[in-house]
Amino acid sequence: MSNAKKVSSNVKKKSKLRENIEAIVWAVGLALLIRWLIIEPYKIPTGSMEPTLHGDKKNGDKILANKFIYRFTEPKRGDIIIFKTKGIKGIDAKKKDFVKRLVALPGETVEIKDPSIYIDNKKLTDPKIFQKWDYTGNISSWPYGTTGNPVKVPEGYFFVLGDNSYNSNDSRHWGFVPIKNVKGKALVIYWPPSRWKVLE
Repeated sequence: MSNAKKVSSNVKKKSKLRENIEAIVWAVGLALLIRWLIIEPYKIPTGSMEPTLHGDKKNGDKILANKFIYRFTEPKRGDIIIFKTKGIKGIDAKKKDFVKRLVALPGETVEIKDPSIYIDNKKLTDPKIFQKWDYTGNISSWPYGTTGNPVKVPEGYFFVLGDNSYNSNDSRHWGFVPIKNVKGKALVIYWPPSRWKVLE
């Protein structure tokens, strides 16, 4: 009788252990699936999106990006997008992903005349976020969309800028972002807690 109780107890312990292991495996699998398909965290290493996103190699803002949203809707002007730099000439190949604001869409002509952006010869005022920052096109060595250098965005591409226009390596320098390179839309700053906010 005593041996039977021991066997029963061991079976229960093994069953409980198995349940715990299965629960952990499912939790890890679900977390990986969510990261792969829906949400992915990013750290901001530079100041190109200041003051919207604080950049620093050690203490930069940490954000969450929605990787799923653009399966159902097109990226919109004003969105903060994350994109792969692969295949974009003029960007260091070691820098895998960039975070910038979407400014001009395929077929549009863009030119920056300090301190404003012009799309098809009209001052960009919508969305209102573009009225918050000053933009500079007074960089003669950068050929794309700077003052006196209007450019038409090719089909299948976007034109992007950093909010910190005076300190941003963006489309003014290296040109256009292939739409296929877009990975997702920045949603929120989640760290540090003092910086938590929904991004616009």
